[in-house]
Amino acid sequence: MLTLLKNLECYCPEYIGKNDILVCGSKIYKIEPKINNHIDEGSIDKIYDLSGCFAFPGLIDQHMHFIGGGGEQGFASRIPEIEVGEIYKSGISTAIGVLGADGVSKTLESLYARAKGLQLQGLTTYIYAGSYSMPPVTITGDVTRDLVFIDKVIGVKTALSDYRSSNAKEDMLIKIAAKALLGGMISGKAGVVHTHIGDGKKGLSMLLGVLENTDLPINQFVVTHTNRNNNLFLQAKKFLKSGGNIDLTAGEIEGISVPDALTGLLKDGVDINNVTISSDGNAGFPNGRTSCVGALYEDIKSCIVNKGIHPEISFCPVTKNVAKILKLYPRKGTLKQGSDADILITDSSFNIVKLFCMGNISFERI
Repeated sequence: MLTLLKNLECYCPEYIGKNDILVCGSKIYKIEPKINNHIDEGSIDKIYDLSGCFAFPGLIDQHMHFIGGGGEQGFASRIPEIEVGEIYKSGISTAIGVLGADGVSKTLESLYARAKGLQLQGLTTYIYAGSYSMPPVTITGDVTRDLVFIDKVIGVKTALSDYRSSNAKEDMLIKIAAKALLGGMISGKAGVVHTHIGDGKKGLSMLLGVLENTDLPINQFVVTHTNRNNNLFLQAKKFLKSGGNIDLTAGEIEGISVPDALTGLLKDGVDINNVTISSDGNAGFPNGRTSCVGALYEDIKSCIVNKGIHPEISFCPVTKNVAKILKLYPRKGTLKQGSDADILITDSSFNIVKLFCMGNISFERI
């Protein structure tokens, strides 16, 4: 099936000017001006004139609770599964599912099953093994084997500096990271250690000790929730400058907001290629609040509209940057010939108009 999207200002996320995008099945076949001048329109199944609109890669959310977080205030506080429509209306075309503090009543097998279900609804999905506990929960009994044999496992989640975690020692984190590294090498996956950082006193100190005392590569770790408080953000900035990957959490209301954090990093002249942003969507909080996946796009839009950060810079942490860290680039995270046709369309005010996932319309504003 051929679909032609005409007259779009294209951000790949780098700005390349006004172009048409020809989609063949699930892939981008061509991006160039005036495609229909040298293609018979009769051979094209659908044509959309999108004059005045912008095109971006679909967002990649690397931290979403597919089967719900919560449960820490008893069984009644468990958050239900997320619906795919909520994800699509937020401009997200690829998502990675995680377990929260409850890795007991909410299992990795259930997370895997929900990821498969969302994939059948058109969303590209992956999951992390592990939760807050160490040793990590797995499907096969081993992190390396999960990465090698379980199609959707792309890395492992751990938790540090959080009273809800296992408060493990450095040697346990080293073993987990080594297993993830080996599993990633064998399977060709990222094998990242997606590391939840809580409000604990030590912040990143255990992780920094691991890196100082081993030969594990710093870029294997992705530390998330790094904007939850000022002290942690300062630590994360140093970690970033040393070559580490930091992940900001969208919708932060008690710490540093994503627009403020990104503005601060840019003012300090920090290279943001290793900065990503995720939603922590569908998680539960002690005050009863449930985090919203929509905060991810709202924060990106705020970076552009309220902070004056150029769109191609604002979109990198939710497209190209995360795709490269997770070894999904250039299939994901960019608009290029041969890439998956995950295309987010906005109007000139950056309101979402349409979302194409793998070439199919997943969301359309009425």
